Amino acid sequence: MDVFEAMEKRRSVRSFDPAGDVPDEMVEELLRCACQAPSAGNVQPWRFIVVRDVEMKRELVAAALGQGFLAEAPVVIVVCADLAAHSLSYGQRGVELYSIQDTAAAIENLLLAATALGLGTCWVGAFREKDVVQALRLVKDLRPMALIPVGYATRDEPQPRKMDCKRLTTRL
Repeated sequence: MDVFEAMEKRRSVRSFDPAGDVPDEMVEELLRCACQAPSAGNVQPWRFIVVRDVEMKRELVAAALGQGFLAEAPVVIVVCADLAAHSLSYGQRGVELYSIQDTAAAIENLLLAATALGLGTCWVGAFREKDVVQALRLVKDLRPMALIPVGYATRDEPQPRKMDCKRLTTRL
């Protein structure tokens, strides 16, 4: 699947096949693709935590305001930003802006790669950050940016309505 097709086919999946395990090799490929993203000053501040443990996924569901589909996915990838890495290179701007931009680029690469591999994902940003930090016992400078459940979708999600980019574009 080429990147254009992956962009068209990508959906937010919230229903996963409980019997459809995701092999480690596929997870490694997703992480490899995520790491191909651009980052400010090539700092590459992303850190990934791959969660397969059932109890840990339950803790993430609680932190994510009860979004139970996280526990249904065979894998949850927690994408974190290493704030110390950005602070060293860019000070406060790195912490407040570049860490968000850089991890977002890595997340989008991961989502598109998953689509190309026939996997379903969902970009979950609604969670209590301190609860995720506590559940995963993250060190001080690691900030969780997204929870990405990964698995095989149990149904095809319809194409959500997208705005016409021509209406959203200004040319000078």
